Formats: sequence, C-alpha cells, structure tokens
Amino acid sequence: MKRLLIIGCCLLAATPLLRAWDWTETPTATTTHSMQMRVEADFNKKWHNGLALHMSEDLRFDMFAFTDGVNSGASFSKSYTSLSLSYKHPRFKYLKADAGYTLKISGTKDWADVNKWMRHRVFFGVTGSYRYEQWSFSLRERFMTEIRMGDIDRHLATGYYEHNRADWYLRSKLEVAYHAMSKPLKPYVWCELVNTLNANPLQQKYADNNPANPGHQYIRRVRTSVGVVWRLDARNTLDFFYRFNYGYDRDVTVKANSQKLYLTEETVYQHAVGVAYNFGW
Repeated sequence: MKRLLIIGCCLLAATPLLRAWDWTETPTATTTHSMQMRVEADFNKKWHNGLALHMSEDLRFDMFAFTDGVNSGASFSKSYTSLSLSYKHPRFKYLKADAGYTLKISGTKDWADVNKWMRHRVFFGVTGSYRYEQWSFSLRERFMTEIRMGDIDRHLATGYYEHNRADWYLRSKLEVAYHAMSKPLKPYVWCELVNTLNANPLQQKYADNNPANPGHQYIRRVRTSVGVVWRLDARNTLDFFYRFNYGYDRDVTVKANSQKLYLTEETVYQHAVGVAYNFGW
C-alpha cells in the first residue's frame, strides 16, 4: 500500500510537467519568396607543404522578399567573413581537410542588441575529389556549429530553452565541373544538403506530436548552384553564378510572462545571382 501511494504521488507531481508540453496554439506557418544579389571576394595562399590559407567576404542584398504576400523591400541581408586553413597531403591528393571560423552578421535583426544580429560559426570537414580528363567531381562533408550569444529564454515548466546555445549541422555538397581546354572557362553545377544534428528538444517534441513532420532531425536547407569560372590570368578569376535555396525551419518562441509555447514553421524559396572574385598566390 505504501509503495502504491508513493507511485501515485509521483504521477500526480508529473502531470503538470507532461501537460506543459502541450502547445498553447496551433503552430503557424510562413512562406517567403526572395531574390538576392551577392558579391564575394576570396583570397587564397598556398604553400608547397600542402597547407593553404583561405580568406573570404560574402555580402548579400535582398532585392525583394515576400513573406505571405508582404514585401519587406530591398535591404542589406547578411555578411559572412571567413578565415580557414586546409591541408592536402602529397600522397593523398584526392583528399583535403579544412577547418575555419566565420563571423555572420544579419541585417534583418534588431541592431540595438549585438546578440541579435551577430553569430559565430566554427566548421571542419573533409573533401574528396577525382578528375577524369576534363571532368572533375568532388564531395564535401562539413560539420558546422553556429553559436548564439546573450541570454536565451527558458520554458520553466520543462527546463528547456527556446534555442540551443550552439546548433550543429552536417553540410553535404556534391559538385561536378568541366575544365575547357581551349578557353579559360570552367562551368560547374553543385547541390548541397544541410541536416540538423541537435534539433532543439522543444522542436523534437513538436515532431513527436505532429505525424505530418515525423523525426527529430530534419533537412534544413537544399541548395543548388550553376555557374562558370572565368580565369583572367594565373592568379585572378571571376565566378558568375545563379543559386536556388530551399529552406525549412521550426522557430520556437517562449513568452516570458505567460510561459506559453509558440512554434512557427518557416519555408523559404530564395533565388540569388552574383559574382565572386578570387585571387590566389
């Protein structure tokens, strides 16, 4: 009898916690269609021992962005400032390892709080490549973490935060390129999948309760690109490209006063055209 009483008390105590998982409202959904212009600059320094230093700046500007039919207008979108090192052993010319850091700045966030518009990224990965006559093929597997700064709201009933301090992703990129022999041109096409590796527990619980979105982890981005690299001389190239990005995300918000949970499914269809300048020595 005493054991049954203890079990009953534990179940009663856990009831509010279990009910706290219930979403206070039906999850909402947003759809965004946008067009971007991108300008990039890349600088590469190679050494004979297989080491290479890579520095890049990527600026992105929204020409328009319609979210559920409302146009936010033209604006500065994001900038990515990256610094990385890569290494290719002379005996394993088909493999290359790299690691680096990216400072991400968002132009669409609240500029009054630096923790809203600044993110830190750290990445490392391995690229396998193979060339047959004028064709080259490569597959890159890259692990990436994006780190948030500042305070993160927490759902008191469950103890979980609305966002992870560090989000981990796996980015898989497959590329095919053709090296023209008579002209300094290299057309290429690639596709990249971005998978979550540690989706927020609140997102995972939503997936458990929603049969339409099974599974804890999910594909967050599908990116494709087609372009051509024009070699100006031995050190300078220009890359003209078009890219399409399909994005899907689950944004969880915890209302601090009421401790209610809100979830928004965000779908993005983004087109981008741009040019990248590369200098290598």
